[in-house]
Order: sequence, then structure tokens, then C-alpha cells
Amino acid sequence: MKLDHPIRTAATATLRAMTAADLTAAHALSVEVRWPHRLADWEQAFRVSDGVVAEIDGAIAGTALRSRWGDRDATIGLVIVAPACQGLGIGRRLLTTLLEGLDDCSVLLYATVAGRPLYESLGFVVSGELRQHQGIAIQGPLVAPAPGWRLRPPGQNELAALQALDADARGMPRDALIEALLGSADETVVLDHAGRARGFGMLRRFGRGHAIGPVVAPDADGAKALIAHLAAVNAGRFTRIDIDAASGLGEWLEGLGLAQVDAPIEMMRGARVASPAGAQRYAIVTQALG
Repeated sequence: MKLDHPIRTAATATLRAMTAADLTAAHALSVEVRWPHRLADWEQAFRVSDGVVAEIDGAIAGTALRSRWGDRDATIGLVIVAPACQGLGIGRRLLTTLLEGLDDCSVLLYATVAGRPLYESLGFVVSGELRQHQGIAIQGPLVAPAPGWRLRPPGQNELAALQALDADARGMPRDALIEALLGSADETVVLDHAGRARGFGMLRRFGRGHAIGPVVAPDADGAKALIAHLAAVNAGRFTRIDIDAASGLGEWLEGLGLAQVDAPIEMMRGARVASPAGAQRYAIVTQALG
């Protein structure tokens, strides 16, 4: 059911826990606000998250997901309010509900310019920026790793190593997410040095086509080698990648046919994510999951 009329007050909405049965309606809401997520993308995010929905007269008027990573970290995403209900405080109610019990946690989210004031009022501060790049990937020149380094597929027993690299780069223990992505990715490539995984990247179905991410590497040259390989695998097809603005990869990505289309704001509440000790984050999984 689609909400076609404005609601006079946010208090009209009933908030409750999201269930798997809500995902079709949640997906329809994301389509209404022109987000690219497929139903399968919602299902994947929901498997590692819990959520809340705002319901009015039997229709889903708002959604928000929260993912807990260990005891001290969380991410928030897929915060959507139906156009007919925006500006009435439903988003604040959704966020306030998800933040319950997270006072001792670092909480990460990605915000639009329009959403930033709400998040700031709830204690979030700007901690960085993303650069969203997308387009039809072209077959650009591959980037050779440095001498002594090579690209290879992941080994059969390498899950724990990739989970450790992700935790080092992201500052959060996301073992369940990395296991799920490794099992479903179209392509995973590892950056190897002396027989040891030092970085990795994934190409996955997402949204309008495929997404590259996460990408973890010790330096920008390693990240370029991983991304160039994955972009070549997906050449001729729609490809998206969301990179850290500080990575310096934006102009290079333009040369692969991936134009910048957005610049979401990274925001944190609580202690900031620990600085990486070795591996660096170059591309996130999704804006909902970090």
C-alpha cells in the first residue's frame, strides 16, 4: 500500500520491529524515493541487521536498519521516510529507537546533505566523506602489483584472513558480513605478498548492476590493482564503487568510465573507529553497512 496523502503528525505512526515479511514493502519504499536497491539487497542487509518500521494505516511509512558489529560498534542505514510523510519527525523517531542501547558504542552512518542536521541533533559528527562513482565500466589498462606482490583467488581456508583484514581496515569486527559476501560475490580477488593475503576486493550484484566493494589494501597502488582487475571483469556492464574521499582515486576511476555522481557524508556518534594498523579501507560494502 502506498501513502498518497500527507500525515498531519509523526505521532500517528506506530513503530515496531522490522520482520522479513516487511522487506517487500520496504523495497517498494526505496523504489518510491528512487534508491537503486533490489529486494535481494534488502534481504542481504537484513540478514546481518535488525530494523524498525513506521506504520500508518497498515502501510510502511518509514524504515531504518541497525547492524551490530561486536559489543562496541554499529552502523545505521536504509533510513527512509515516505515522501508524503517527510518533515514530520518520523525519521527522528526511527533513529532514536535504533540508538537505544548504543550509548557505549561507536555508531557510523552515511548522510545526505539534507539529512545531516537531523543526525547532528542526535549527536553525530562529520568524520569523512565518500565519493560515489558509477557507470559502464570500460576495459582500462590493468595495474600490475609491485614486485613480489600478485593478485590471486582466495584460498579455501582464507576466510579468517579476509575477516581480519576487513576488521583492521574498517575498525569493526564484521565476520558474519564478510563470510556472507565471500559466499555470494561474483568475484573475489586477493592481493598477496609472500604467500600472505595483504588486501582483497569483491565484485557483487547490487542495485542497477554490480558493485565493487569492499576493497582493502595496504596502499593506493594495491587498491588500484584490485579495482582495475574487478572493473575489467565487469567491463561493458553497469558498475558502482563508493570510495573514501581521502583515497585520491577519484580521477583515476573516471578513466575507467566510473563518473562521480554523489558525495555522501560519513558521520559518527561516540568514539571514532580505531585507526587502521596496516590495511586501509578504499571502498565500502554499501552505505547501509559501511
